[in-house]
Amino acid sequence: MHWACLLLPHLALDGCLRRAPESPLPTVLIDGPLQRRVLRDVCERARALGLRPGQSLTTAQALAGQLRMLIHDPREETRQLDLLAAWAYGFSSQVAVLGRRALVVEVAGSQGLFGHWQTLQARWREELDAMGFRHRLALAPWPLAARVLTGIEDGAACEDPQTLRARFQHVPVDRIGLPAGMADSLARMGLRTLAQVQAMPRSSLARRFSPKLLAHLDALLGERDMALTLYRPPDRFQAQVELGFEVESSQALLFPLRRLTADLALYLVARDGGVQHFELLLEHEGHPATPVPVGLLAPERDAARLFELARGRLERAHLPAPVRGMTLRAEELPPFVPERRELFDPRPQQSTPWQALRERLRARLGEDAVQTLAAPTDHRPEKATQCLLESAAAPAGPALPRPAWLLHEPRRLPDALPQVLAGPERIETGWWDGGDIRRDYYRVRTRSSQYAWAFHPHDGDGRLLLHGWFA
Repeated sequence: MHWACLLLPHLALDGCLRRAPESPLPTVLIDGPLQRRVLRDVCERARALGLRPGQSLTTAQALAGQLRMLIHDPREETRQLDLLAAWAYGFSSQVAVLGRRALVVEVAGSQGLFGHWQTLQARWREELDAMGFRHRLALAPWPLAARVLTGIEDGAACEDPQTLRARFQHVPVDRIGLPAGMADSLARMGLRTLAQVQAMPRSSLARRFSPKLLAHLDALLGERDMALTLYRPPDRFQAQVELGFEVESSQALLFPLRRLTADLALYLVARDGGVQHFELLLEHEGHPATPVPVGLLAPERDAARLFELARGRLERAHLPAPVRGMTLRAEELPPFVPERRELFDPRPQQSTPWQALRERLRARLGEDAVQTLAAPTDHRPEKATQCLLESAAAPAGPALPRPAWLLHEPRRLPDALPQVLAGPERIETGWWDGGDIRRDYYRVRTRSSQYAWAFHPHDGDGRLLLHGWFA
């Protein structure tokens, strides 16, 4: 087995930055009590000004002046890690969270589909950059070894167990993933590298330390399997954005909306499913949340289309108060069937497919704006079509040849002796509602080579009456 480790050294800050609009100010992530705020992480612009994690907020403001301060939320950090686990699940069914900032993914079974590790690594880096997560990657035969190797060298790949064990001999004990207190105790004993720890008798280590030390070393060197809790995607999706300020215009909500729909699409692709109904909840101060339902006629998972539909619904929503937060919730996740396309699609590249246009019209104009023609189970030509909403199920009509152009009122056929091509087809029905008819229909061709639909009324003089034209 080959395990890849995805380490996210700036997970908390990246999670905040990807959900907040860009700002010219240096951005810092702060933590701690209100009286003693400290920097938990800083962006590259703030780092260039001399700001470092662990500094007090007062010192940072003295060095940099104005700052954009984001509050660290451990729950949001967990949600971001779950989102990345769902993304990684699209590449492998064996995904596990290892610590607070790392994922391990078994990729040996995925290489036949996604290519060798170098190809897969390049794809991962491209997608992670697009999502806005800084990262480090490494490959090793065991999960814990991959995690330690990621901290040593970004992009490292060591598939041979013996070579990997030899490489780990000179790694300091504070970089092999041990708890801080255990690593400090080993250092005070003069054991500063993994080789020195391995040289000690196991019985001595077992007397001085908890069993976790030997279990950790065995898992690191492949002597024992590591117990992992594999990720399984949930059956519902929910994501939230706290704005931190009041928003009165729907246009200002488009940035968080784009992020939320992109995360939903990412989750759906990893789950190999679609969404047919989801809901936006706009949170207010002192008012109940405003629900904005978004319904689709067919399951979808394209991020751009989901955003466009949600945007149309959002622009038509009435806001009783300024918005302080937004939640996207999707509980109906049916299977997704991709749109059928021809190998050589004759449509222009910039054309909009009918499915996308239909959904866009419904989002812009309302649920009842788009209707479709349906053929009900009524043989009378005057009642053979009706308008239904796109979301309603259209009944199946008779599979018989019918003209494309039906006249509002039948009239005498100008050609007295047309050529009869088919018929008669007797239609005798409607007695139960007072609209009873009794007619014999024929498909005929006139002298001018037009194809018509005409009938003999049983109470008439025998002349054909024209009722429609065939295309």
